[in-house]
Amino acid sequence: MSQLLEVQDLVKHYPLRGGLFSRATGAVRAVDGVSFALAYGETLGLVGESGCGKTTLARLVLRLEEPNAGELRFEGEDLLRLGRRALRARRRHFQIVFQDPMSSLNPRMTVGEILAEPLVVHGVATGAAADARVLELLEQVGIPASWRQRYPHEFSGGQRQRIGVARAIALGP
Repeated sequence: MSQLLEVQDLVKHYPLRGGLFSRATGAVRAVDGVSFALAYGETLGLVGESGCGKTTLARLVLRLEEPNAGELRFEGEDLLRLGRRALRARRRHFQIVFQDPMSSLNPRMTVGEILAEPLVVHGVATGAAADARVLELLEQVGIPASWRQRYPHEFSGGQRQRIGVARAIALGP
């Protein structure tokens, strides 16, 4: 079976600057030589202490940040060679469920708007079709459809986490 995601020797170092001309005086090694493969149907959990590079690794895989070195392949395609337009189309297949849902949910948007946003941004659905998908997503995660006009602060932590899951599955990654 081919791999869904392959990460090989991924590296991300952030330069430390100092002195009169802000010269590089060292580096923070956020991700240093990480390799793994994920097959279709598998789940991967990253655990580690705060500041060990878990989020940086996820941002590198999504190419929200560019690695200093290494290889990234999704369904055999080299993600590091993709141009801006191709990468945007590919990102539709990648979704993250954040550990702290409150910091990832826009407090100025209703839950319905939050769930419709990826559908509109990626051109999947608008108008009535987006509304129908939002209702379907809310049902899937056990939140009453009548609550779609509520704001994130009106939900418990567990409910906000389910909203984050609904947003992550909205595009069918």
